[in-house]
Amino acid sequence: MKVVIAPDSFKESLSAKQVCDAIRSGLQRVWPDAEFVSVPVADGGEGTVQSLVDATKGRLTYLQVQGPQNKPVEAFYGVLGDNNTAVIEMAAASGLHHVPVAQRDPKATTSFGTGQLIKHALDNGVKRLIIGLGGSATNDGGIGMLSALGAVFKDENQHALEPTGGNLAQINCINLDSFDERLKHCEILVACDVDNPLCGPQGSTSVFGPQKGATPSDIRLLDDALRHFGDLTESVTGISVLNVAGAGAAGGMGAALLAYTGAELKPGIDIVLETVNLQQAVQNANLVFTGEGRIDSQTIFGKTPVGVAKVAKQYQLPVIALSGCTGDGYQAVYDHGIDAVFSAVPRAMSLTEAMRETDFNLADLAENAARLINLHR
Repeated sequence: MKVVIAPDSFKESLSAKQVCDAIRSGLQRVWPDAEFVSVPVADGGEGTVQSLVDATKGRLTYLQVQGPQNKPVEAFYGVLGDNNTAVIEMAAASGLHHVPVAQRDPKATTSFGTGQLIKHALDNGVKRLIIGLGGSATNDGGIGMLSALGAVFKDENQHALEPTGGNLAQINCINLDSFDERLKHCEILVACDVDNPLCGPQGSTSVFGPQKGATPSDIRLLDDALRHFGDLTESVTGISVLNVAGAGAAGGMGAALLAYTGAELKPGIDIVLETVNLQQAVQNANLVFTGEGRIDSQTIFGKTPVGVAKVAKQYQLPVIALSGCTGDGYQAVYDHGIDAVFSAVPRAMSLTEAMRETDFNLADLAENAARLINLHR
């Protein structure tokens, strides 16, 4: 019997690889002679770099870059096992967690550090980039990232501007003479799981600005500034970005990557599953286990368990989801390829206890699931 184990991480508890190991250890108690294939997965958000590095036997690269407040921060990216693909989570360099709550101001933050990660990866010979958007502290339209890659943004007096959200409205000229030529020869996939346009009521600033510290007056100012930048971008690149779904991701970085690097925006789970080649892993399997920390009504919207189930159902395979806990409406996943859901919490306990014991409880849960399957057989 061949069993594929393809879960997401359990946030703040276990990485996707550790989840694989815990499930496998429980299943082996019942099926010691089975063939187990572990495929750590993520949906394009936090944990994607680690999951893809683990799944492809790649490596992590650490470096100091410019954080969203222009202060040095420690960041990282992954190089996959093919030595040709780099995976970058923009939040590693430009994420909201780098900015204390009391200091959050999207007029002052920059995505420059994300561009430094991209440049470092290019310097080390990669030809393919996977960039995860989400968790950003920025609303700069991606001009910080573009600046790190050689673009220069000038005001009406031809003075170079600091690449921050607050300066977007002052841009009069975009100089791409020194923009990194290697990007033209690089395949760039952007893991983008929001469909917000660049501007307007559903745009980047209106929807995500408040959590980054934007006041109502800031929102009006920054939304107008992004619209100005979008119009200028179209005049420079010939690509319209104002109303593209996903252009508003990560403070407008989706628009910048689309227009200036030729990137393709795709759902994160699709990019990850293609990269780890899950389809090949499940082709001759008998059973698939997946899971995430919490399965609820939101799981059907681009999350790992349903993405895995979609691939497995191409081969009519049964899919079992194991979770740390279940939430309201989790039954929705039954209409999206998952056949059974089990929760790992074995008794009444605090969240701290549950997270501390996740690996043990998950292994026991997997064992019980396997015993139930044996009973059915």
